[in-house]
Formats: sequence, structure tokens, C-alpha cells
Amino acid sequence: MTFPVRLPAGVILVLIALIAAACQSTPSTTKAAGALPPAPVTVLEIAPENVVIYSEYTAQTFARDMVEVRGRVDGFIEKRLFQVGADVKAGEVLYELDLRPYQADVAKSKGDVAQSEANREYAQKQVALIQAQADLAQAQANLLKAKQDVDRLRPLVKEEAAAQQDLDNALAALQANEATVNFKQAAVEQARLQTRAQIDTTGAQVESNRAVLRNAELNLEYATIRAPIAGRVGDSLVQVGGLVTRTSPQPLTTIVPLDPIWVRFKVSEGEYLASMHKNGALNEQPLQLVLADNTTHPFPGRVQNTVNSVDQKTGTLELQATFPNPKHNLLPGQFGRVRVTTSEQKNVLLVPLRAVQDLQGLQSVFAVGPDNKVQAISIVPGEHVGERVIVTQGLKPGDRVIVEGLQKVRPGAIVNPQRAK
Repeated sequence: MTFPVRLPAGVILVLIALIAAACQSTPSTTKAAGALPPAPVTVLEIAPENVVIYSEYTAQTFARDMVEVRGRVDGFIEKRLFQVGADVKAGEVLYELDLRPYQADVAKSKGDVAQSEANREYAQKQVALIQAQADLAQAQANLLKAKQDVDRLRPLVKEEAAAQQDLDNALAALQANEATVNFKQAAVEQARLQTRAQIDTTGAQVESNRAVLRNAELNLEYATIRAPIAGRVGDSLVQVGGLVTRTSPQPLTTIVPLDPIWVRFKVSEGEYLASMHKNGALNEQPLQLVLADNTTHPFPGRVQNTVNSVDQKTGTLELQATFPNPKHNLLPGQFGRVRVTTSEQKNVLLVPLRAVQDLQGLQSVFAVGPDNKVQAISIVPGEHVGERVIVTQGLKPGDRVIVEGLQKVRPGAIVNPQRAK
């Protein structure tokens, strides 16, 4: 069982006095707290501007015409005449193979050509044919003499001024000379045919040996490996002393042309169709390339190619553009953003994105009124322009929007506004 505690009357009076004093001091404390200075904030006075609206697409540079340098003849590398990562010109010597085997082949081929040319020259002089024609002329002269002997002896034999034996001998000699002439004529024709065939054969041999010589000279040229195009050369995959073969699956090195640099990016099917309705705006508009460090490439680019189909998985179409790259500071494989202008709007109001508050899908900003009181204003945002957004509804020119110090304010609070620099 608990008994109530009874306090003396004096103690009760002291407690009542303390409570009254505390109640009297509360208003003064509250008044002191309300005397804190207004929170400083940075404001931006909104004014109409003319802005360019652009779209950005994730992009990557690539090497469209990269060339693999390969050996066209077999041999051991004796010299490497380039620095890895250096810029080379078309035709610049990259490697030298052992030239001695190919120099020997060239020398042998030159000798074969000289020999075949001599044979052709001999055939063209038709020595055998000339000899056969001379023999025929001699036989024809003998035949003529035999005919003259027969013609002279016949009347003498009739007059019995010459012996019949002499006539018979002359007739036999005539027949023999006729046969000889016929034989010599056949020999001339045969020599003519042989000479023509020999000329043709030796001529063909000359051309064949010249082709062998040309092939040997080409092999000698191929033993000095040159850059097929201008660009930046990669690492050497075969070192000095290594064997180069024509059938090797591994290239000696690679060369990448860097000026211009190619860039690929993808646009949605809808954006592509919209650009087509604008008379090919994407193909006509100059492009900007924003690099990974947010710097802009100083040279504008142009769309050069469009692939022939839409990616069914993503619904996008790949576009390929070129950008001048005279300093070769852009390399294949770099990522960035391609920026293309889509429209230009005049007299629009913009606020920084950091000033926009988003609550359950509703956007608003804090503005400072003429009495320096904070008020929340609902806005309707439009296109983004860099780190700002166009406000289509909610603001008017001259409004002061808080851009810094938002965490210190609430609607109705009095603030100390300072202009943004």
C-alpha cells in the first residue's frame, strides 16, 4: 500500500515560481532563434535565349582500311627499318629480307634471255635458207648447161659430126641436173619452213625467258617489304632474323590509316526515318565528335555510309562517318559521342539541370520573389541543351531561380540572394 507524499508549503511555492520563470523566458528564447540571418543562396535571373538543339549518340572510332603487311616471298629478315607506332608513308621500306638468292635468280634469268635473243637473231638471219637457195642456184646453172649441151649435140649427131655417145651422155647429165634442181628446190622449201619455225621458237623462248626474268625481278623487289598505304604502323610480330613465308597466317605488322578517322554510331529507326523526311538531314548535317574527356574534336565530320539493314535486336541502324584527323591524335577503338544539330529555337527560357527538383514525376524549381521569399514553381521541361533544360511553362523572363544552396531553403523562407557568376 502506497501513501501519498506531502510536501511542505514553502517547497510548493518555490516550484511554482520556477515554472513561471521558465514560461516567461520561452518567448524571448524563440525570438532570439528567429533573429538568425537569412540563408545565402545563388540565383540565376532567367532571360530569353536562342539555342541550338542537338542529339547525341554513343560512338566509337574504327579502322576501316587497316592493312596487314605480309611477305610475298620466303626469306630471313635482315633489317627492320621502322619504329613501332610511327607514322609511315606509302612505299616506305619496312623490312629487308636476305636479297642474295633473288639477286642470283635475276642474274641467271638475264643470261638465259641473252642466250635466247642470240638464238633468235641467228634464226632471223636465215643462214640455212640462204645456203639452200645458193645450192639451188648452182643446180639450176648446171641444168642450164646440160640443156645447152644437149641442144648443141643433137644437130651434130644428125649430121654425124658428133658421136651418139656424146649425146647420150649429155641427155643423162640433163636428167641428173633436173633431178638435182628438184631436190634443191625441196631443200629450199624445207629450209624456209625450218627457218620460220626456228624464228618462232627462238622468239617464244625469248619471251619466256623475259617472263622468268621479270618474275625474278619481282621476287627481288618483294624481298624489300614496303608499306602499301600511309598510316600508323603497329608492332612487329616477326623480329630480325626470323623467317618470313608467303603462306604464314600471321602478318608481319599492321598499318592503320588515321586521316581521316572513321566513326560508327547507331540511331533509332524512328530517328533515321525522321531524318529521311528532312531530305536526309543526318547525311547533310556536320557532325561534332565529343571525346571521352568531354573535349570536342576541332574538325567537323560527315556521314559517309549507312549499313544496309536495321538491327532487329535493338531496332537501330549503324551510320559511319569520317572526321579529319591531321594530327593523328584519334586512334581506332576510342569511345565518344557524336553530336548532330536537329533544330534551332529562339527566345526560350533555360535553367540549369541542378536547379530542377523532381518529386514523383513532377518538376519544380525554387525561385526568389521580390521580398526575397522562396517559392516553389512547377515547370514543364523541354529539350536538354547541355547541362541546361528548356522550360516551356512555369517561368517568365526576369524570374530568379535558385541554383546553389537548395538544401538550405524551404518555401516561404527569407533568403539572401546573390547573382550567379
